[in-house]
Amino acid sequence: MTEDADRHAQKMAKKKAARDKIMATKTDQKGLIIVHTGKGKGKSSAAFGMIFRCIAHDMKCAVVQFIKGGMSTGERDLILAQFTDICSFHTMGEGFTWETQDKTRDTEMAQAAWAKAKELIRDPSNTMVLLDEINIAIRYDYVNISEVVQFLTEEKPPMTHVVLTGRNAHDDLVAIADLVTEMELVKHPFRSGIKAQIGVEY
Repeated sequence: MTEDADRHAQKMAKKKAARDKIMATKTDQKGLIIVHTGKGKGKSSAAFGMIFRCIAHDMKCAVVQFIKGGMSTGERDLILAQFTDICSFHTMGEGFTWETQDKTRDTEMAQAAWAKAKELIRDPSNTMVLLDEINIAIRYDYVNISEVVQFLTEEKPPMTHVVLTGRNAHDDLVAIADLVTEMELVKHPFRSGIKAQIGVEY
């Protein structure tokens, strides 16, 4: 080895030893409450990545979409076409609030979605349940945050993972979550006049 390569190898060996020591202490397992929030793109995309991991590992899972309507998306179409035996998919919303313009109807739909979500979470055979855009429903008071927090802390089965997406996650939800990721917006093509595109946004 050259001197630089030898120094690098020694440095990496020390890092590995330190990392192995840390990893040896991480032995617990539990069902996680996972929140994806922030103004940046990728909240639902990252959540669906976890759903597809569950599918790949033959682990039963479920999706409830709170806001998005019945428009075709790649994730929804693929799951409905090929994976309904392992992943149940429920599109309960009728579109974004500025499209529906009917708070009473939006509230009714969000409440129905929350009822379905509780049913799916209570089922211990579901390894993961994705509540897509529930943060929006909570923000507009379609779903009560106190009820969500109480349910997740008191009724969620201990090994069930629940993923909650959408901008402006409520502070009370962040407080009980095990994993919170805030997507930061740096640049977005929409600001340059580029519309949402298949394969990227849906």
